[in-house]
Amino acid sequence: MKNFISLLKVEFKRIFSNSVLLAIFFGAPIGYGILFGFVYQQGKVVDLPIVIIDEDRSPTTDLIIDAFEDNEGLKVVDVRSMDVNIIHEMPREQYVAVITFPSGFEKNLLQKKHPEIRVDLNMANILNANTASNNINTVLMTLNAGMEIQGLQKQGLHPAQAAMSYESFKINFNKLYNSAGNYVNFMLPGILAAIMQQIIFLAMALVFSRDFEDGYFNTLVQKSKSSFYHIFLKATPFLLMLPFIWLFICLIFVYFNITADIFNFPMLVLTILLTLASMGIGMLFSIAIPSQLKATELLMVISTPAFILSGFTWPTEAIPSFITNVAQFIPVTQFLSGFRRIAFYGGDLASIQGEINTLVLIILVSFVAMVLLLQLKIKKSAKNLVTE
Repeated sequence: MKNFISLLKVEFKRIFSNSVLLAIFFGAPIGYGILFGFVYQQGKVVDLPIVIIDEDRSPTTDLIIDAFEDNEGLKVVDVRSMDVNIIHEMPREQYVAVITFPSGFEKNLLQKKHPEIRVDLNMANILNANTASNNINTVLMTLNAGMEIQGLQKQGLHPAQAAMSYESFKINFNKLYNSAGNYVNFMLPGILAAIMQQIIFLAMALVFSRDFEDGYFNTLVQKSKSSFYHIFLKATPFLLMLPFIWLFICLIFVYFNITADIFNFPMLVLTILLTLASMGIGMLFSIAIPSQLKATELLMVISTPAFILSGFTWPTEAIPSFITNVAQFIPVTQFLSGFRRIAFYGGDLASIQGEINTLVLIILVSFVAMVLLLQLKIKKSAKNLVTE
């Protein structure tokens, strides 16, 4: 035990002497967590710039323009009387939409000729375009309904009858699970989980590959020839430090008022399994590839697209099945699937049993592979030491 503690002290010294490892392990979750938290802190997209081309210049179009100016999601940056090559101006000024009222709009409206309002959307950013489209549609449909009801009233109908005549049926949307549509609740948890997987991958990729490169592995082999011993030795410092990183992640949730329910036992189980699975894959690459640079590069290949492939933001139904099948064995895919069930749907352990089973499988397979591969390397190293 004294020998193990002595080697453990050396491991901590080697970890804290590696500036790259420290920057990855501590800097990434803290820096990125705070950065992305402030990026999404507003929670929803507001003040999207739009331009209005009012060729009619009538009281009706003035009323509609006022309605657009009152909408918090849109910002009317300019109102013009004619289109002077506005479409070519859009990319430079980043207008999200250009709304055009044609000449004679009010007259045709009063004569029931159903004039058309043209909306040119900037689809370069789909999120902004969809948000703008929804807000524009809300404003125009509300005004459209009001004008229709007002027209019926002018024909002599009672206001209540006019409203009933216009509305064949009513629609009531009941928003569940993030009812405010808050973007920080939606995006930040997934990003933080992906960051944690990536920093664990990269940190663990250095633990054995560094020893192979600088020859310290031969010293360790002289202390013990058990792969279990060395795996536990390398994992212990990170098992002691990672809870503090996860605690900081929890504090980010609290600071940015993320309403997801994360302080419960199922989430603790899921977090532990994500940590162990990520550690297992990272250490396996570190053993299999005796080069710090190559090990980290290959793990980055896995980690970089993991968030997109997880199905957290883009539905898995829209991803080819052979890609989603591979993505199932990336730990963060299972974590994010389970996270949504627990944090937003109020699920328990039984509801994430499939995710738990897959994460446990990843842990077991990576651990067995680590033990076997490391034992071969220990045997080879011991043989070389005897020869020397």
